[in-house]
Amino acid sequence: MRRPSIYLTLISLWLLALPMMAGAQQIASLLADRVQVQGNQTLIAEGNVEILYQGRKLTASQVIFDRATDQLTITGPIRITEGDKVMILADSAKLDSTLTNGILTSARMVLDQQLQLAAAEINRVDGRYTQLYKTVASSCQVCAKNPVPVWQIRAERVIHDQLERQLYFDKATIQVMGISVFYLPRLRLPDPTLKRSTGFLIPQLRTTSRLGTGIKIPYFIAIGDTQDVTVTPYLSSLTTTLELRYRRAFSNGRLQFTGALTSDAIIAGKMRGFVFGNGEFSYPRDYKLRFNIEATSDPSYLLDYGFSDKDRLISNVELDRTRRDSYLSAALINFRSLRASENNATLPTFVTEGLYQRRFAPGLFGGTAGYRLESHSHLRTSTTPTDVNGDGIVDGRDVTRTSLRLDWQRSWLTQPGIEITAMTEFNADFYTIGQDATSPGSVTRVTPFAAIEFRWPWSKTNARGVSHVIEPTVQFVFSDDIGPAVPNEDSTRVEFDEGNLFSFSRFPGSDKYERGLRANIGVTWTRFDPNGWSMALTVGRIVRKSDLGQFNAGSGLEGQTSNWLTAVQVKVDPGLTLTNRSLFDDRLGFSRSETRLNYNTDRFALGSSYVWLKAETGVSATTRSEWSVDGSYLIADNWTGRFDWRYDLVSRNAASAGVGLVYLTECVAVDLSLSRRFTSSTSVTPETKFSLKVGVAGVGAGRRAKPSKSGCY
Repeated sequence: MRRPSIYLTLISLWLLALPMMAGAQQIASLLADRVQVQGNQTLIAEGNVEILYQGRKLTASQVIFDRATDQLTITGPIRITEGDKVMILADSAKLDSTLTNGILTSARMVLDQQLQLAAAEINRVDGRYTQLYKTVASSCQVCAKNPVPVWQIRAERVIHDQLERQLYFDKATIQVMGISVFYLPRLRLPDPTLKRSTGFLIPQLRTTSRLGTGIKIPYFIAIGDTQDVTVTPYLSSLTTTLELRYRRAFSNGRLQFTGALTSDAIIAGKMRGFVFGNGEFSYPRDYKLRFNIEATSDPSYLLDYGFSDKDRLISNVELDRTRRDSYLSAALINFRSLRASENNATLPTFVTEGLYQRRFAPGLFGGTAGYRLESHSHLRTSTTPTDVNGDGIVDGRDVTRTSLRLDWQRSWLTQPGIEITAMTEFNADFYTIGQDATSPGSVTRVTPFAAIEFRWPWSKTNARGVSHVIEPTVQFVFSDDIGPAVPNEDSTRVEFDEGNLFSFSRFPGSDKYERGLRANIGVTWTRFDPNGWSMALTVGRIVRKSDLGQFNAGSGLEGQTSNWLTAVQVKVDPGLTLTNRSLFDDRLGFSRSETRLNYNTDRFALGSSYVWLKAETGVSATTRSEWSVDGSYLIADNWTGRFDWRYDLVSRNAASAGVGLVYLTECVAVDLSLSRRFTSSTSVTPETKFSLKVGVAGVGAGRRAKPSKSGCY
């Protein structure tokens, strides 16, 4: 039977007079099955002994307290815990009454339930330092089935500084699978409870066909509690690169900068580099400031070193405020293209934008109304006022636009369940156009919209629990431009999908609006089966009173009637998903088709995509046809293979391919990858890359990669 509460009361009162008390406010509590006092100097507690003192908890089978020496003689199994971060296990021990000084034999210390340090003897000093002798440290589970850990560190002595949260190893030997691979007379590592500590991080091996074999050795520098720098030298026979990352946190936001400087054999005699930066800050009255900086020395640098696959860089600063019924934004943007086919001098590289939008409920008409004020300006560095390149864009054209939009809508529900919605919109745009010999300079244009929409949802659930929802929708829209034509800068490409089937205009920007009388027609069908499969289908089309020639051939929107739009998604348990979106005419001639198939199980994942885009006049001169496959397979409990492959069916050449192997346990993660890029241009050449990354759990802020499947229980 568990000890009665009277023992706790009597023993606690007796201990009040002992040195185990470090002051009037510090009281130790003792619980045990049996307690006896010998003379007036010795207390013996036996059976399920627990001592609680200053946040520390000790459990043992027997504790003998000698008042004269102020020492505890403890018989195991012993467990000492300090919060949820430090635990010490031992067979026997001699400690002082505060549990902060003394010796433990055949002991093991566990830090943050991750890193284990087994020692022949542990010496506790002042509650801050723990000295371990003849120590083995590892975060891997060790048992009869797995007697040799993946990695371990053997040392003559280890000192754990609990205040600084650091581990100091003397005469340390690093072993992998029981084989000694490295010796260090001194080694310092942060313990797992410390998230940020100055020191080296795990190196990365990288091999490419352009840069040869090299190694990255990151060094992390903690600057106080709110900022840090990571310096990473990258050395190979063909490059000397220094990578930098700076991070800082503020009370109202954060910022980060990454960059690199390089001297290599790819562009001999020239320094190469890049800098990326971003940040976000919150201010009173719901304002937020965001910025993004992207710059590089040459078009191929980011790809050569694997920093990014971007081919257009965007730098911007934006101030915005979002509230329930309003939105305010102001932004400055700079674009830079890395594509060999684009000339930055003739692109609108400098852009300013301002926007204020508000929504409200008008008392007179009911429904929901809103207005939108917008300003936009873009500049080209070219000063040529004509179309030198013959691409339909004036090389030096600069445009400033100020726009006003008013909108209103209201819905009514009829007795049969048909929802009728009336909608109106009014757009007024004022343009100032410079450096364009074909433009009058100033243009004012007005575009009104009027629409009425009918939706009639039907729903049914049968006796087996299968539910169906069918919703046919018809929307009649009329709009027209009043005023001269303006240069189309922001609506040269259009997309037709289920997201804009019932939009007033398929053009994404404000330079061009869809005109004329038209009907947007569509129906959606959703089926859900409780046995494990579901389907969603959308079919739609646009029918116009007359063809005004607004859309390019190949867009799927050209002609008096658009292509048929279909979008379908089918899900079958367990793990099968099929998604398709297509545009085709009455003769099943496709202009666009995108298909994605995914199949996932506990052991493997397989995905495949096919994209077919017909050449579009004024946008793409060639048809695009591409097939890609990617997947992963759990080879064994701790081994996963993965692959990806992309093939260009038009050129009949592979675009890219990659394979990888990941070894993942509770204590280590190894990522081995090999990839090949086959495409080339004037600034990018085909390249093969090999990379080896190793992560170790239990060191610093590392966390377990996955639960162990080794069978150690």
